[in-house]
Amino acid sequence: MPGHRSNLPATSALGIARRAHWRSLGLSVADLTKPKVAIVNTSSELAACYAHLDDIVPVLKAELRERGVIPFEIRTTAPSDFVTSAGRAGRYILPSRDLIVDDIEAAVEGAQLDAMICLSSCDKTTPGHLMAAGRLNIPTVVIPCGYQHSGRAEGREADVEEVFLLAAKAAVTGEPTDGLEELADDAILGPGVCAGMATANSMHIVAEALGMAVPGSAPVRANGEPMWDAVRRSAAALVDLIDRDVRPRDIMTAGSVRNAVRAMLAVGGSINTIKHLQAIAIESHVDIDVWEEFRVLGRQTPLLASVRPNGPWLVEDFEDAGGGATLLRELLPLLDGDRLTVTGATLAENLASARPGDGQVIRSLADPFGSDPAITVLRGSLAPGGAVAKRPVPDPGPAMFRGPARVFGNREEAIAGIASGRLREGDVAVIRGIGVTGAPGMGMTSAFIFALHARGLAQSVALVTDGQFSGLVNQGVTVGEVSPEAAADGPLGRVQDDDLIEIDLREGRLDLLVDPAELAARAPYRAPADRDSGGGLLDQYEQLVQPLACGAVLCARTGLAVCTDAAESAREKENA
Repeated sequence: MPGHRSNLPATSALGIARRAHWRSLGLSVADLTKPKVAIVNTSSELAACYAHLDDIVPVLKAELRERGVIPFEIRTTAPSDFVTSAGRAGRYILPSRDLIVDDIEAAVEGAQLDAMICLSSCDKTTPGHLMAAGRLNIPTVVIPCGYQHSGRAEGREADVEEVFLLAAKAAVTGEPTDGLEELADDAILGPGVCAGMATANSMHIVAEALGMAVPGSAPVRANGEPMWDAVRRSAAALVDLIDRDVRPRDIMTAGSVRNAVRAMLAVGGSINTIKHLQAIAIESHVDIDVWEEFRVLGRQTPLLASVRPNGPWLVEDFEDAGGGATLLRELLPLLDGDRLTVTGATLAENLASARPGDGQVIRSLADPFGSDPAITVLRGSLAPGGAVAKRPVPDPGPAMFRGPARVFGNREEAIAGIASGRLREGDVAVIRGIGVTGAPGMGMTSAFIFALHARGLAQSVALVTDGQFSGLVNQGVTVGEVSPEAAADGPLGRVQDDDLIEIDLREGRLDLLVDPAELAARAPYRAPADRDSGGGLLDQYEQLVQPLACGAVLCARTGLAVCTDAAESAREKENA
């Protein structure tokens, strides 16, 4: 079948050499002219998230071959937050997202393959796959590969979320962990991503809301029949995309990005979806300020589902009530239903067959769980580029917080500040210098948040940081991903102890109550000389990473205002 970019001229030197390789792998002469498809298998034996992906590959290969295309399995790095966050305080986690994108580019673009189908699992794989789809712009389908069978779903005491919370508490209080170890042994009963509406399941729904996954594919039980059905339908969809030459940038548009933003607000998804959606938009050449979309649409989008950790329902309950497709159907009056999807139909056409919400787990626009945003983007004098907070629904905590700053250089210092009594009720803990360039790689602050909870301070001590926290976190007045970060000479870098900070979640404000002239006269933030970045990947990341406003991608897209504005702001700070 001529015309496919993988079919090099048979008479060229490279074409002949490629023929020799592929014939030795068992391809027939007829196969050489068929479309060549990458099965991107982000697999690893390090974590349960990926334990079943290798079993999907042969089924997918058979489905694709039956439809007349030739599949090649491509592997990439495979980060898991609970496993590969052990090194350097979790700073490898965010950079691994972009490493996945580069892995895919090197293999798929290098080989000039015609299309790809991506097996998406843990937190960073789905955004990495979607970013790669936007960058390479070849026909692509993403397959969300399901969530794990959890102990809580079996009526046992804990799932991985509960173990995570209890372990953090024990680390602070010094409680014995014997019983906790038993809980951990029963928390995960099968492969797949963490149960609950944390980052992985949130991003799986994002893939469907963007139109890059077949309808009804998220969230699903790993190895359940709906997952296998999605695998088969995804193979058929990909071949159709190849035949019609429909590409990711035809699907991932400003309208589809807004649809995904609405979906995350309606389900109370992970705050990490903001930076990932911004990065996906950038790689897809979509000029949209995702932070501003969350800020504005958050006031207009009611919460239609309340899944752990936001509320009482299990992700199994959410799937059984119709999952992402039902959520999107109920949300459709607020969506751009004309957006194209990988099925060849529009989003609205796909959702016509989705069942309505049950009024309990998934509610209607007329009877939501709440109208206050579970994901709140804040701006103000302390975060001119934006910051984000996550709250449960219903929200038991204060909507406003004002208190004196207590400044810390890392998570461990802040945790020690709790034990020493330096942090007291009414204070605002500031953990800075751990943003994308300052860490480098973006430090995790979840352990500090759980330490506050363990000491009974979650509602009486606020946190403001340029670092990030887990998608499982929604306790207290917790504000992360402050932009510009301290290392980019954002206002956070000039905060001093006892400066007053005001957080207003209802109005979406984060302000430093210091005279601007006084703030400008202060010395800018300087990273500590003993900062350990390993001399490898993290140092490379520091040199290349763009601001959060540009999705923390490694290459800003010239001509996109959201990146240009962020870059100009950074240059102005540097020149000043």
